[in-house]
Amino acid sequence: METKVKAWWLGHSAIKLESPSGKIIYIDPFLSGNPSTPDSEKSPDNIDYILLTHGHEDHVGDTLDLAKKTGCTVIAQVELSHLLKKHGLAEEQRVEFNKGGTIHLDDFSVTLVNANHSSSFGGEYAGEAGGLILSFDDDICFYHLGDTNIFSDLELYKELYEPTVIAVPIGDHYTMGPQEAALCCEMLEAEMAIPIHYGTFPVLIGDPEDFKDFTADYCDTKVLIPKPGEQFLG
Repeated sequence: METKVKAWWLGHSAIKLESPSGKIIYIDPFLSGNPSTPDSEKSPDNIDYILLTHGHEDHVGDTLDLAKKTGCTVIAQVELSHLLKKHGLAEEQRVEFNKGGTIHLDDFSVTLVNANHSSSFGGEYAGEAGGLILSFDDDICFYHLGDTNIFSDLELYKELYEPTVIAVPIGDHYTMGPQEAALCCEMLEAEMAIPIHYGTFPVLIGDPEDFKDFTADYCDTKVLIPKPGEQFLG
């Protein structure tokens, strides 16, 4: 797939993207404590935006330290954003929104959509978990499903946003497993899918090859299985 957007999977649910204008975006930057993240990717120096799907430690990850280090903008659901401020995130770096809301940033926009999962941060309620849809000007639409199981809203998201590339949790136990994830691909009809949220810990037993096989049975979405740190777009 030819695209101006560049993207890397950094292990677990962490994604790094570079927009066509060169803006660096991290989604769910669980890096330094992530056993699957390559050492070279654990402490980035250049970030423009951090986007969070929900408040769990394996998604918020290094957000506070990276925000302090880089001065980036952190975009999160309302309750989670307030908790991050309580834990030291500077007010001028904080942007909050809620489900259905869209924020326009440089050469892309980000919309917070539904996900079926829980969310807490620092032992406190952090609002509802969500997914993130990034629409890049004159380029792709990238949908990070966050932590979720399958749900029927995905058919609406296909019509509304027409995602090109999707990042889909497959690990089971805390999210859906490979077969449900493959059915999500059928519902969304994206050109490409990558599996996330698997293999990081022993309990996350979902197999990406099973996901690829199930997806091939259900739809024409191409499944790419990058290694942690590997670039999969651009």
